[in-house]
Amino acid sequence: MEQKNIPLAYRMCPMSIDEYVGQEHILGKDKMLYRLIKADRLSSIILWGPPGCGKTSLARVIAKSTKNNFKKLNAVAAGVSDIKNIIEETKNLLLNPSGKTVLFIDEIHRFNKLQQDALLPYVEDGTLILIGATTENPYFSVNKALISRSTVFKLEPLKISDVISVLKNALSDKEKGLGNYEIKIKDDTLEYIAELAGGDVRVALNALEIATLTTDMNVDGVIEITKEIASECIQKKKAQFDKNGDSHYDNISAFIKSMRGSDADAVLFYLARALYAGEDPMFLARRIVICASEDVGMANSNALVVANAALQAIHQIGMPEARILLAHAATYVARSPKSNAAYLGIDKALADVENKDTGTIPMHIRNAPASGMQDFGYGVGYKYPHDFPNHEVEQQYLPDKMLNTKYYVPDETEEKLKNE
Repeated sequence: MEQKNIPLAYRMCPMSIDEYVGQEHILGKDKMLYRLIKADRLSSIILWGPPGCGKTSLARVIAKSTKNNFKKLNAVAAGVSDIKNIIEETKNLLLNPSGKTVLFIDEIHRFNKLQQDALLPYVEDGTLILIGATTENPYFSVNKALISRSTVFKLEPLKISDVISVLKNALSDKEKGLGNYEIKIKDDTLEYIAELAGGDVRVALNALEIATLTTDMNVDGVIEITKEIASECIQKKKAQFDKNGDSHYDNISAFIKSMRGSDADAVLFYLARALYAGEDPMFLARRIVICASEDVGMANSNALVVANAALQAIHQIGMPEARILLAHAATYVARSPKSNAAYLGIDKALADVENKDTGTIPMHIRNAPASGMQDFGYGVGYKYPHDFPNHEVEQQYLPDKMLNTKYYVPDETEEKLKNE
């Protein structure tokens, strides 16, 4: 295929580890992964990170730098038979004198258990040096035995400065990039493209290529790319998480912890991320109801009323208006005083019920629905609180074995509100 027909994002892939941009936390010159690649001493690794952060590019760099046989599979299309064919070729010393193969499996999380199990013995004996790439949390999506025999490297979205650096390289490179075009583009437009790409360098390069190929030259033969042109050429900014993926749990965790931590701005931010990615508003509403009781509790019982009202209303209304109700309920919970005394109390009581001999219910507070039961002491001696001043009366409620046990301990917030 002619170079011009290959997408710019593919053409600009680094050819060596020193050309690789970003991920300094694992690829800095003093880091283990950099040293292993340079020395061609790589062991099995799992590359975990979001789309467009450089996982496949890193695998290509390794392919260029290793003296071992290199093979690539995509988990969507490959099967056990493909793995067996690679093993047979690897063991053929005429074809492969080293007796080893570096096997790159893209989207390894899509391999089922049987396929992953087929890899295991050959990874274990060193016949295969596995490089698995995944956007999903490998600790959930990859066979635990494979994980234990591999080193997991977490790749982060590229920084804006890294994406800009790649874009500038593409603009100046006459062999692989756009250096043969007369292109005028301001730094703030490059920054705009990099920001909209959200750390995905493929998105940024695709936008630059489309803008270059679809913009007419001016009278001087120059292609001028403005922010307006760039905005028409870049795909709509992607949500930073997939509502069905591992990052779904990261986002909802951040949302809940922000409500608990009383940060209304963070609450609205994580709520917006969830809604933008298509999260079910009822799922979000249920989380708010739980937080209203677990974290606000007795410090402001109205939070539960507001949260539950929002839950019911969202069920009837749906999106897009549901976003308003969610924002109302979530910020109310975030700004409410906090108390987890009821939550801690029920968990302590459940632990005692499960693990201790807690005794029997005192006879005087037992029910006596049938005549004759009082003869056995049921309900005898019960003091009806409303018959006493302030509707309170001292009497035993806990079993003898649990006397003086404290489950509900009001915290300072609740005590302060009670005394106001």
